[in-house]
Amino acid sequence: MKRLMVVVFLALFVFSCAQKEVTIPDRSKDQDSGKKGQTGKDDVTRVDKENIRDKALSEEELMREMQSIFSDTHFAYNRYDVTDDAKPTLRKIADWMLKRTSVTILVEGHCDERGTNEYNLALGDQRAQATKSYLVSLGVSSSRIETVSFGKEQPLCTEKTEECWTKNRRAHFVMSK
Repeated sequence: MKRLMVVVFLALFVFSCAQKEVTIPDRSKDQDSGKKGQTGKDDVTRVDKENIRDKALSEEELMREMQSIFSDTHFAYNRYDVTDDAKPTLRKIADWMLKRTSVTILVEGHCDERGTNEYNLALGDQRAQATKSYLVSLGVSSSRIETVSFGKEQPLCTEKTEECWTKNRRAHFVMSK
């Protein structure tokens, strides 16, 4: 009886330790498009053609396109909400990014020189995040947009005038492909 129990125990042990290879499908493209596993052949072909076209463009050509479309968006004093003046620019950026699916960007949040370093770093982050959120609301995948805050550390203008400070309160875009 003990032998039978030992044999049964050993058999269970051996079979329970058997390894089975498990393959997990990559659904990152499905999640980016919001279809969660329902990607059709046409969608895959379209995405592949876009990626091939993106890769065919040189980085120099992409940079030229970006310079013609991507311009800084500006913010009111001590504010981080996207202004009505900035929305058309952000719409152009979103449209471009929806066509250039392989490109990722970095949104830099900047502030003017007034206020403490800590306050301006936080405000710059809020500006970058608000800009990213608006682009995401226009259909750009959040995984394609990174953010960073420079606070008041990288001013465009160093004069102590309202006109200069207005230039420094901005979201700036950099291709991070």
